[in-house]
Amino acid sequence: MPKFKTHRGAAKRFSLTGTGKIKRNKAFHRHILTSKDRKRKRNLRKGAIVDAANARAIRKLIPYL
Repeated sequence: MPKFKTHRGAAKRFSLTGTGKIKRNKAFHRHILTSKDRKRKRNLRKGAIVDAANARAIRKLIPYL
C-alpha cells in the first residue's frame, strides 16, 4: 500500500497537543491592529483547539502528525 502525502499547508498550521488534540492559531492578528483593543489582541495570541467537526478532516490532511 502506498504512503499518504501530507498536505504541507496544513502541516505548517496545525500541531498536536500532548493529549492528541489538534492545536491551531487564531486569525485576525496580522494587520490593522490599531482598531482592535488590547484585550482582543492579547487573546488572539493564544492558541486554540480545533473543534471536533473539523478535526477529522484535518487528520486526513496530516496523516503522520
